[in-house]
Amino acid sequence: MNENLAQLKNQAMNGLDLIKDLAGLDAFVLKYFGRKQGQLTNILRSLKNLDESGRKSLGKEANEIKIEIWHLIDQKRRSIKNAGKKEFIDLTADGEKPALGHLHPITQMEREIISAFKEMGFAVMLGPEIESDYYNFESLNIPKDHPARDMWDTFYIKNDENRSIDRLALRPHTSPMQARIMEKYKPPFSVIIPGRTFRNEATDARHEHTFYQVEGLVVGENISAAHLKGALTRLLKLLFGDKIKMQFRPSYFPFTEPSIEVLMSCIFCSDADKVGSEPRPERRGGRGCAVCSYTGWLEILGSGMVHPKVFEYAGYPKGKYSGFAFGLGTLRMAMLKYNIPDVRMFYQNDIRFLKQF
Repeated sequence: MNENLAQLKNQAMNGLDLIKDLAGLDAFVLKYFGRKQGQLTNILRSLKNLDESGRKSLGKEANEIKIEIWHLIDQKRRSIKNAGKKEFIDLTADGEKPALGHLHPITQMEREIISAFKEMGFAVMLGPEIESDYYNFESLNIPKDHPARDMWDTFYIKNDENRSIDRLALRPHTSPMQARIMEKYKPPFSVIIPGRTFRNEATDARHEHTFYQVEGLVVGENISAAHLKGALTRLLKLLFGDKIKMQFRPSYFPFTEPSIEVLMSCIFCSDADKVGSEPRPERRGGRGCAVCSYTGWLEILGSGMVHPKVFEYAGYPKGKYSGFAFGLGTLRMAMLKYNIPDVRMFYQNDIRFLKQF
């Protein structure tokens, strides 16, 4: 940069910082950009006396400095004019609601289930998603040669480095926490364990390889099936309303004896009872629709009284304690609650779908 231009620029910058009012700013403009005596104006006029290369070089630098100083003058003028002014806020004007995100429907359903059990006095615990073979199966009365292992299509984790370590797997259910809780805590206790589980299943409208469950466990003295029925009835009525009917049918799970399957009257066709002919006795839940396979009933969850062998694995004195356990699918509950036809919709991250919740 030309030495004279550099000196002029520094002088102008320093002078601009010292200006406090508009009168001083006007004098500054006149000093540097006045038509007759403006210092920068005179430099620009003198360009005609230079050769072509000099005009191009000096003219470019002078114009760049001119633009820069004028920009600073505009800023200074706005700063002086706004000095001492307070921002005016019209409190009567309509506000704009900020765009906020919201919880995923799976999370909403899980929290609703947790809230229902908290109301009944249950504690909430979490467990590891990678579990040993012992906690996934053996501690739940499913030894290595037990045919019930075929009920779970398990994702095993390869562990060639150290074969002495118990075989690890992504947990196929939240039930391993039953054994962990009974090992650590002395009864009585009531606890639920929400969490993510994994099974090697083909994905379709009703099945996913990654899904969510809520496990429940109650252990104490003189716990009976009546306690189980009361807790699960309360849960389903909180979630789906007081009008639903329920059935408790015999079933089989290796870690409960007796095992009980819980059914609920179909929430999609039960209103049809109010019109037309009376439904058949086996359809007391509802008149029947495609969702319930025209039975009027929906299979909701599995449950039962804790198997004595599970207490034995936990080291509890024989015959001292009793309890019940249950496991329900959070996705299935959400599909019923929100009338969602395909489980894959939860995972597609389609904003049009998620905005509905």
